[in-house]
Amino acid sequence: MTQRLTWGNSALELSFQWGVDLAVRLVGVRTKGTEVVLNDDFPFAELVTADRGHTMASDRLVHTSIGEALRYVSHTTSTADGWTRLVIEQRDVASGLTVEIQLGVPDGIPAVKSTIRVTNTSGTPVVLRSIASFATRLGALSTGTADFGAWQLVSGESDWLGEGRWQTKSLRGHDFPVLGQQLTGHDPRGEHAVVSTGTWSSGKNLPVGAVVRQDVPLAWAWQIEHNGAWRWEIGEDSVDGYLALSGPTEGDHGFTRVLRTGDIFETVPVTLTVAANFIAAVGRLTEYRRAARRKHPDNETLGVVFNDYMNTLDGDPTTDKLMPLIDAAAEVGCEFFCIDAGWYDETGSWWDSVGEWLPSSTRFPGGLGEVIGHIRSKGMVPGLWLEPEVVGVRSPMARRLPKEAFLQRNGTRIVEHQRYHLDMRHPAAIAHLNQVVDNLVNVYGVGFFKLDYNIDPGAGTDVDADSVGSGLLDHNRAHLDWLDAVLDRYPGLVLENCSSGAMRMDFAMLSRLQMQSTSDQQDPLKYPPIAAAAPVSMLPEQAANWAYPQPEMNVEEVAFALATGLLGRFYLSGYFNRMSAEQRSLVAEAVTAYKGIRSEISRSVPFWPLGLPDWTAPWVALGLHGESSELVTIWNRSGELETVLRLPDLKDVDLLVETVFPRTLASWTFQWSRAEGTLAVRSADAVVGARTIRLRARH
Repeated sequence: MTQRLTWGNSALELSFQWGVDLAVRLVGVRTKGTEVVLNDDFPFAELVTADRGHTMASDRLVHTSIGEALRYVSHTTSTADGWTRLVIEQRDVASGLTVEIQLGVPDGIPAVKSTIRVTNTSGTPVVLRSIASFATRLGALSTGTADFGAWQLVSGESDWLGEGRWQTKSLRGHDFPVLGQQLTGHDPRGEHAVVSTGTWSSGKNLPVGAVVRQDVPLAWAWQIEHNGAWRWEIGEDSVDGYLALSGPTEGDHGFTRVLRTGDIFETVPVTLTVAANFIAAVGRLTEYRRAARRKHPDNETLGVVFNDYMNTLDGDPTTDKLMPLIDAAAEVGCEFFCIDAGWYDETGSWWDSVGEWLPSSTRFPGGLGEVIGHIRSKGMVPGLWLEPEVVGVRSPMARRLPKEAFLQRNGTRIVEHQRYHLDMRHPAAIAHLNQVVDNLVNVYGVGFFKLDYNIDPGAGTDVDADSVGSGLLDHNRAHLDWLDAVLDRYPGLVLENCSSGAMRMDFAMLSRLQMQSTSDQQDPLKYPPIAAAAPVSMLPEQAANWAYPQPEMNVEEVAFALATGLLGRFYLSGYFNRMSAEQRSLVAEAVTAYKGIRSEISRSVPFWPLGLPDWTAPWVALGLHGESSELVTIWNRSGELETVLRLPDLKDVDLLVETVFPRTLASWTFQWSRAEGTLAVRSADAVVGARTIRLRARH
């Protein structure tokens, strides 16, 4: 005898099933236009302990003994603060563990957030080794059948200067050959696992991904919302494939957690959605991100930011260098001016001495306050670069703070790239950083911080922790608590998420911080694939793609660099003060154009009319679906004269094409095929260039 529960909101419904001899299973998902049926043999909650492993030996997150042994106890639903929530309680009598499935759906959004909460109600300690935050079969449309070989995986990789490189490949093939496992009577042992270690949560692999059916309109997309270690995996069983998402595990991250009687552990949150295709699924994640992020006035205002670093002062600011840049940034219409790295440096060699965060007197003979006052007098919000989590090995704070305030291994402070790493669990570390922020905000009037993060301390710390992975997880969570507390004290303060470009662009950070530096890439020709791919991982309006035109560029190159930032959070740098009147006028035109479209950007969802960009593609394009029109930036990196955009959603529409930027340079030509849904684009000349255009129905 089985029981069934259907729960959700107007946009998403999940169906669960359980019985006296069956753990709770997810058996169905329904959204507008898509209904997924899932095989009922797969427990939703899967966990491995030291004394209870897998039903068949493997490294998987799933097929666990406790997962199969869990039995339904009760469930509760609630609605508050724009969310509908469900908690399903289960219990394993043998282990004495109570396991709660905790789900939440924002009003009107077809995406579900999931965590698993484990409580030890037994009289003996239990050692956790892994817990999946979400596990499901891949399933099939209600009118079809499961077919593992029909799925494609869409996954992304990153590197410093090469962020967000996406690829699509069939699951069937090298990763999953046909094994004939049905002859054994057992499921396979292997899986395709994607892992991130340490604190650079997107430094190599991305915590966002998707699987897409090639034969029918069906796609899953997900994100792991954690600023530390994580794992997602896909596997094939005899009846269907599966997807499982988790935070740190023992095998990948040196994570174990001892639960003593009454102890509680909660997994890192993950979010999933289903849709007809990849672009629609990313659109639904985009809607979820807007609903789930912290409320902040900057979320809608999207002020234009000038930062003096990229291809400009490069960490060497002085009063004499900054004053003309401040004047020029204000003249073109910037609304924030951020003084980047170096403002605290007296010697010219600051990398291993940071951590005290006091203004330099040699760089600013009249004091930092003079420069900040000049920024404010020009009508801009002053900002500073800060790398709060690190202390250089030569910094006085390395001696003043107790050893326990740093991440350690076997009694030794961890050093990476000549920096120690603060342990955000320790009150002395938090007190120091609070004093730094309070001083800069209250004394100097700073209203913007670029929060950088240039080292990765590795697996974690063994101080006051059951394992290095457990210590790192608690440190990661303490870091998020600190960010929340800073914004609670200063609700108007704007915080940029930066980590050597985008080595930590996860939703745990992006749900709190207002914008994300997408790269440290200094070659404007290499930036378009990074900029175009960024909205897969973040909100378009959070994507701070550097626009750094320079005096030595011709006007088409200036426009190219500026267009890179237009469909995100406009983030400028460059020697505007040395530019010709024509060049500076083009910068001002771009700022004006951005101010005219930024409210649309903050309500848009992305699409890719040339597909997800290849790193070496001669043409790259990013589109944003708006309420009544589409915005598209097209980059020509090769000098080839023509390309063709695919716009199937606009097929059979009489289309009007308008240039948003630049309007003062030679026009490109656009030929619309209403029947084919394609837009032929021809550049003005065989040179590198870019245009941002608007597409709307002709009335």
